[in-house]
Amino acid sequence: MSSLVFPVIYSLCAAMFDGFLVIWTVQVFSVAQVPIEWEEHFVSDKVDPRTQSFLTWESLESVRRNGGHRSLNLTLRKELGLYANVRPCYSLPGYKTRYDNVNLVTIRENTEGEYSGLEHQVVRGVVESLKVITRQASLRVAEYAFHYAKANGRERVSAIHKANIMRKTDGLFLKCCREVAEKYPEITYEEVIIDNCCMMLVKNPSLFDVLVMPNLYGDIISDLCAGLIGGLGLTPSCNIGEGGIALAEAVHGSAPDIAGKNLANPTALLLSSVMMLRHLQLNDKADQIHNAILSTIAEGKYRTVDLGGNSSTSEFIKAVCDHL
Repeated sequence: MSSLVFPVIYSLCAAMFDGFLVIWTVQVFSVAQVPIEWEEHFVSDKVDPRTQSFLTWESLESVRRNGGHRSLNLTLRKELGLYANVRPCYSLPGYKTRYDNVNLVTIRENTEGEYSGLEHQVVRGVVESLKVITRQASLRVAEYAFHYAKANGRERVSAIHKANIMRKTDGLFLKCCREVAEKYPEITYEEVIIDNCCMMLVKNPSLFDVLVMPNLYGDIISDLCAGLIGGLGLTPSCNIGEGGIALAEAVHGSAPDIAGKNLANPTALLLSSVMMLRHLQLNDKADQIHNAILSTIAEGKYRTVDLGGNSSTSEFIKAVCDHL
């Protein structure tokens, strides 16, 4: 099998945190003998005059050559068509939380809604933010949600909304979901109001399977779901775009307070890299690394501080590699 080239791009100002997590992820891939070659690019806090952004020309060329990404901001998500944010949320064997049976996936429309960036001041003391919902974007993410459910043996898709109040915007979103649902009669379809959804999730998360929703709701619900299984340090994410582009990322931010202390939990980034491997159809390698991560956490000997343990990041990574 020929090697794939994958660009690793992360911020120089967060290199002591995110950078080390990337390095350790590369180490796990090496032990698992994943056929990937890495191109590493640092994003500085200084503007490159050639690009008029924090990204260098070399980074942009790597993105074009390898089909990766150059930034996580909203504008580039639109430009690259990264329309679906997919976040699996499942209970980890051996790590006890309030719930033992969480196994759901949130699929968030990633390009519009309240995050369209259309804000302005009407008069002094009054500002207005526009929520944009389009038929094209709604159909696209709904189609992906039902396709994902079918491809992964899921039985139910729940459209999350507030159409009882936002009749035009969320009403259009629901109309598109219903239209797509008719093409998948084998998948149960339901509609759940966002506030009721939150209550149901904290009472009994097993009621849900695949959830699809507009941008803002997805931002909130996906973090709520992360809390059900132990936090953002355990939850992977992958942004799906048009033309085969995918951006796998850990959704937690950088943590400058623990930078350089070898304390960060690398699980979310590792599991996100597993999602990347599945997108690349390297399913055997994905299964191998995924099982090693779960085995390490279930064993309980090497857990980072946020999981109630006292292991360092490097000790956790070594344990994962030993399981490989």
